[in-house]
Amino acid sequence: MKFLIITKKQLMLALCAVATLAAIVIGSVSVRANTDRRLPIYCVETDKKQIAISFDAAWGNDDTQTLIDILKEYNVPATFFVVGSWVDKYPESVKALSDAGHQVQNHSNTHPHMPQLSKNQMCDELTSCNDKIEKITGVRPTLHRPPYGDYDNALIESVESLNMHTIQWSVDSLDWKDSATADSICRRVTSKVCPGSIVLFHNDADHTPEALPTILKCLKDDGYEFVFISDLILKDNYTIDHTGKQCKQKNDAE
Repeated sequence: MKFLIITKKQLMLALCAVATLAAIVIGSVSVRANTDRRLPIYCVETDKKQIAISFDAAWGNDDTQTLIDILKEYNVPATFFVVGSWVDKYPESVKALSDAGHQVQNHSNTHPHMPQLSKNQMCDELTSCNDKIEKITGVRPTLHRPPYGDYDNALIESVESLNMHTIQWSVDSLDWKDSATADSICRRVTSKVCPGSIVLFHNDADHTPEALPTILKCLKDDGYEFVFISDLILKDNYTIDHTGKQCKQKNDAE
């Protein structure tokens, strides 16, 4: 009987080969998992110098009318993502936003972490909020922004089942931070905006009303056009890249 004698060096090489193969297999699974993950729209690829500004309204309401007045002064349309419970509490503000020509969109009904819900619960959150907004504005929302920016494939699929789009943001003003100042908000937004950006503000942040006029004037002077998110995004024939940028789908001939 012959015995196969393996030296220590050969054993180490064999173990390294197995480890490398395992890494390749695990890596390919990881890439596949990342590829399968659905993404919402963070921004849009465009040749036009257009951007969209948005406000999330979930809690307070002290500055909503002030924001409406500022937006009117600079003739800027905005998209407001409101929570259903906020609609219940401030229906007059929802009407004021709509009457001022702004779009009122869906930010869920109770502001939960949506991925923690079942698909049926997600759809209930979306539909309840849509119903409340439509009852006041006469317009049914077509966009949803997840509370806390928290999403998963199930949420995106639930939103799509209601013929809606899931929207995030590419420029966060960070106006919600305790350390935020009007100057820091201005500098952050104006330095990060580019064509196709979606900018996030909040309707009840302390320094947003002070910062907003400077931001709007600066960006207008720089040649930017403000549009609704619903007008910025593509409705069909698009892809979303790994950064969340929505891009026009290219034909094979292109």
